[in-house]
Amino acid sequence: MTRRAFRLDRDRLGSLPAPPPQAPGARKTNAAIECGWGRLLFAHTFASSADLIEAMRQEKPGRRDIAMYLEDPHVVLSQAPHELFLDPSHTFRLRLAGWRARRHPRGFDVHRLRRRADVDAVNRIYGARGMVQVDPEFVWSQRESDALTHLVATDVVTSEVIGSVTGVDHAAAFHDPENGSSLWCLAVDPQAAYPGVGEALVGALAERFRSRGRSFMDLSVLHDNASAIALYEKLGFQRVPVFALKTKNSINEKLFAGPPTDTPLNPYAMIIINEARRRGIGVEVLDAEANYFRLSLGGRSVVCRESLSELTSAIAMSRCDDKAVSRRVLAAAGLSVPDQTTAGTPEEDRAFLDRHGRVVVKPLRGEQGHGITVDVRDPDTLAEAVERARRVCDTVLLEQLVEGQDLRVLVINHRVVAAAIRRPAEITGTGDRSIAELIEAQSRRRAAATGGESTIPMDAETERCVRTAGYAMDDVLPEGQVLAVRKTANLHTGGTLHDVTDQLHPALVEASVKAAQALDIPVTGLDLLVPDVGGPDYAIIEANERPGLANHEPQPTAERFIDLLFPYSAVQPGRD
Repeated sequence: MTRRAFRLDRDRLGSLPAPPPQAPGARKTNAAIECGWGRLLFAHTFASSADLIEAMRQEKPGRRDIAMYLEDPHVVLSQAPHELFLDPSHTFRLRLAGWRARRHPRGFDVHRLRRRADVDAVNRIYGARGMVQVDPEFVWSQRESDALTHLVATDVVTSEVIGSVTGVDHAAAFHDPENGSSLWCLAVDPQAAYPGVGEALVGALAERFRSRGRSFMDLSVLHDNASAIALYEKLGFQRVPVFALKTKNSINEKLFAGPPTDTPLNPYAMIIINEARRRGIGVEVLDAEANYFRLSLGGRSVVCRESLSELTSAIAMSRCDDKAVSRRVLAAAGLSVPDQTTAGTPEEDRAFLDRHGRVVVKPLRGEQGHGITVDVRDPDTLAEAVERARRVCDTVLLEQLVEGQDLRVLVINHRVVAAAIRRPAEITGTGDRSIAELIEAQSRRRAAATGGESTIPMDAETERCVRTAGYAMDDVLPEGQVLAVRKTANLHTGGTLHDVTDQLHPALVEASVKAAQALDIPVTGLDLLVPDVGGPDYAIIEANERPGLANHEPQPTAERFIDLLFPYSAVQPGRD
């Protein structure tokens, strides 16, 4: 399919008539609008502070209500200091008169919701971003609403939703005499391969409200979200002295409880620490640089390094650490594993390559994809790959290449908690940028989406993958051409994860649990190659003793991990 320039769906985004003008003084009082994730209360329409406080007390469980345009925050907070807090966000305003959307990158479109599945995709992105998810049926029922606008960005090739934004038309919502509007819940899929998705969504929403004759569009952004603030300022937004009020609930706790007293650790440790704190479990950071911490509750304490804890025995850890041992243990348990041998003489290595045609070369010990070369087909590349792997570990393994999707299955306490397809780092051509420039740009996006944990190395393996595809690093990739620049799908080398937990075939679930039992390990991330996640066929490649729990959000990985460590800790209502 030919890539099309980003376009506005004019009949959807720009041609709806504006609401009829309202008579002076017709503004609604005590105005609020349901948004799917909670209510937006227009605080300046409430007759009294008491009315606003009472309305905020009506917040439903699992929702996040926001009272915007608070005129006397000191007065309201003095009347309910234990229930409410002032949101630590800045408000920015875009004046819409004369404003025009910029030209945006190719590869995706922006439009209103078209399919019920679009809402589920938006919730998936919200979950990955740690945001409150919406009521799907409510949002779908409001897809033609004048007051609420839900826009999505979709890949023109795959039709997958890669971003979303919600807009509120104040004139339609409460007959706003200032003729304003606001933007909420801007979210871009952290796996999105295209630049400018967030900017395009903001521009499309602003264009819609401008065409309706609205005077401005406001948004609220956390005070320390430097990248988002930079984007909004680039688009012409200016900060205004507008305040928002929220309730002190568990969802908002990190906004009003203050920063933790200890040094923040990496995302894989923090997801566990945050869940522990929610349950009242004590946290003591032992080594911030190496991500060691101790969790304590009552008379029980457990030392962890991310998802590796004292509950994992040295024997189990050594089995996972040594890939050859892992394979023998799994094979002895009757599980499907690929053929494997230890690299030896050039003649022996060539014989293994001749037997299988295509092989994987990897160090016996190692993590995060270091030293692994996938899809080796000739003796010269094989010799180079073996030498590269020996820089990581003296012992090198040759393994039969098994075709299929790269599946990571997370097993905690002998139960499958999450599963995700891992895809290698890839770039999409724009027709005017070199492959090296595209890789660098995609690497920056992956780093921003993962807190610096995922980047694409500009190394010999990346160059080999580009060369194998018939390109050089300084070639300009044709517009719309997708190019995989790594063979391994490891997150730390720029790979992306796509949740398939609910699609997993029962045979894959059974095999994963059996593998964890054979290794006798309480927490493991199993790497499988499968033709289809909905089918029974598989080959287990390796087991990881310290899998990244944060990679599988919104699956309840941290919850299940804490359940394992502290089975009698407080359980939130509604959680299984």
